[in-house]
Amino acid sequence: MIKNIKHTLEPILVEYLRKNNYGKKELLQDALAGLTVAIVALPLAMAIAIASNLPPERGLFTAIVAGFLISALGGSRFQIGGPTAAFIVTVALVAMKHGYEGLVIATMMAGVMLVIMSLLRAGELIKFIPYPVIIGFTSGIALLIVFSQLKDFFGLTIDKMPPDFINKLILYVQHIGETNFFALSIALASIFITIYVRKKHPSIPAPIVVVTFSALFVWIFGIPVDTIESRFGEIPSMLPSPSFPEVTFEKMRLLFPDAMTIALLAAIESLLSAVVADGMSGTKHKSNTELFAQGVANIGSSIFGGLPATGAIARTATNVKAGAISPISGIMHALWLLLFMMLLAPLIVKIPLAALSAILIVVAWNMAEIKHLKSISKAPVADIGVLLVTFMLTVLVDLNIAIQAGISLASILFINSMMKSTKIRSYSEEEDTDDPDSIVKKVIPSGVEVYELDGPLFFGVAEKLVDILVSFETMPQVFILRLRHVPMIDAAGLHSLEVLNEKLRQNNSMLILSGVHKSVHVYLQKTKLDRAIGEENIVNHIDKALKRSQEVMQSKIAKMQEA
Repeated sequence: MIKNIKHTLEPILVEYLRKNNYGKKELLQDALAGLTVAIVALPLAMAIAIASNLPPERGLFTAIVAGFLISALGGSRFQIGGPTAAFIVTVALVAMKHGYEGLVIATMMAGVMLVIMSLLRAGELIKFIPYPVIIGFTSGIALLIVFSQLKDFFGLTIDKMPPDFINKLILYVQHIGETNFFALSIALASIFITIYVRKKHPSIPAPIVVVTFSALFVWIFGIPVDTIESRFGEIPSMLPSPSFPEVTFEKMRLLFPDAMTIALLAAIESLLSAVVADGMSGTKHKSNTELFAQGVANIGSSIFGGLPATGAIARTATNVKAGAISPISGIMHALWLLLFMMLLAPLIVKIPLAALSAILIVVAWNMAEIKHLKSISKAPVADIGVLLVTFMLTVLVDLNIAIQAGISLASILFINSMMKSTKIRSYSEEEDTDDPDSIVKKVIPSGVEVYELDGPLFFGVAEKLVDILVSFETMPQVFILRLRHVPMIDAAGLHSLEVLNEKLRQNNSMLILSGVHKSVHVYLQKTKLDRAIGEENIVNHIDKALKRSQEVMQSKIAKMQEA
């Protein structure tokens, strides 16, 4: 057990260095890849913090601390960690309702949850979250991000923004006449530059080009627009000292739903990012190790004044493209960011907020995954319904409720489809096939009914099985139930067999189970249902079941003759 946990939590960095020769050449390549990623991460980290209604340095603290820990302890060779756009809505709401201290507690709780998830090996379970739910809430978050950025995009002077979508929309419409056309021009130019650089010069980090040129333009010509300096003042040139908030049970109770949302988002996005890295590089990540690193990183980030963190898909992809070799590139990315903050803090504050809003709007567009939305529009109606419900609840209500409702609806629809796929048919409904064990090729004794169940016997099907007896005008003397195509059974399925057996016994009839799988037979034994039915009435083939039914019928006839 201890050995398995040790293997689960062993960082991919340790595993890589143990199996490969790593020298100065590899270190230099990782350092250069880390520099490229750091240049991309610098404006994004600040933009995400500002969009969350928090000072820009908190985004930098997150990228440095969490970025270092995720690469040092994680299960993906190329994962880059830090603040991501997916957290903006949740972070802004938690900080507004509970203050920054509340956000710190929620992030620490989420970190602990992620560590527990890793120890329980829940990394594989995250993959079972339905795809329409993921697309629904990421697209919803993307729309909310765009709306959160329109204030700076248009240069509007709105003192306090409401948290909900509808009131934001109303407020924007009311203030649209106050548009600062200098800010709007910078924002539009920033989007154009981003698209142009990515298309024509993909090796150059577009965000750093945008913030460099926009900052120089505003500073040289004295353009009247908000900058990081005008709104937030100076940013520190060092990491803060670690600090711990006052944690009480009442605070934890209030913050538990938000902590769950942060943990779930961190788990989903980090593992999606690791999968993207695997696809680009041909590597294989360790999902539970990655969850452990995400947990530690979120605890570390909150202690050092940061935000929730996870694997960043765009920055991870940049890391792979930049020629990274090992997780040391991610560690170097964090160290480069620390160096930038120490040396360039007076210049960083000159960046106009309109340019950062434009960068985030481009990020939100990529998050929305329009290509995937188009493809899923051709999917079954049920999937489209799940996507729309999740999307609408994310935008109009709350991310917690959206995820819960989306997963619940998808589960109900899945159960419904499973119910429809599981068929219960009598031998009179069976068609002649090449199957040598087809019941139509057998001789059925008089007074014997044969039904076959095709699919799992679970709670969605159990009631239908019991209802079969109601359909009989005359109760059969022997009821054979073929289970050769039943791979699994749950508690409701076992109960339905128990009820079926009791009803038949009450009518002086007998239940015979045929073709019972070992996995099903185990549960019959555990619940002692095999004794109630009779071991002699549980057989592995239809021929034995028919032979047993003949014995039962002959015994009944003999008793009648004696009477």
